[in-house]
Amino acid sequence: QADLVELFDFIEPADLNLATYSFRLHSLLARACMEVEANCKAILREHSYLKAGGGDWNMQDYRKIEATHRLSEFEVVLPVWTGSHAVRTPFSAWSGTQGLHWYGAYNDSKHDRHDEFSNASLANAIDAVTGVLVLLSAQFGTEGLMPSPAMYTITVGSGPRSDGEPCRTGGRSRHRGRTRRS
Repeated sequence: QADLVELFDFIEPADLNLATYSFRLHSLLARACMEVEANCKAILREHSYLKAGGGDWNMQDYRKIEATHRLSEFEVVLPVWTGSHAVRTPFSAWSGTQGLHWYGAYNDSKHDRHDEFSNASLANAIDAVTGVLVLLSAQFGTEGLMPSPAMYTITVGSGPRSDGEPCRTGGRSRHRGRTRRS
């Protein structure tokens, strides 16, 4: 998250710049996606997940976390944003049958940087970084994740909780939903 804040010193956090791409954004996108992979693997390991037929885990395996962690319900709000894209929902595609666009952009730019380098965009880097924040929030709550001053807020769901649990509030963030999951 510190790298994203630093990037905002050079790239204005605004809708007009979502398609901006660079080597620095490529690096941030790659590091954030590797962190998403590492956290997904840790969650699956913790739950003794075994892939049918063996083999390496991939996004189809990681997607199984959606059932327990409801990642598609998380929203990350960037209050410093100018324009209509201040609310990021990095896992919203998992509420349906789609893959994660930003993760696909990471793979495309990693395997064919010559033709796919423009996929290392500000939009994809932001979604990858907010994806890490969502995963960490889903597992551990938001305590200690918020920079100062607050660069974002994290919420889950838009309506009242079906289980009667109250909205959790901590620090400079809002987090609706369970505060701890493993």
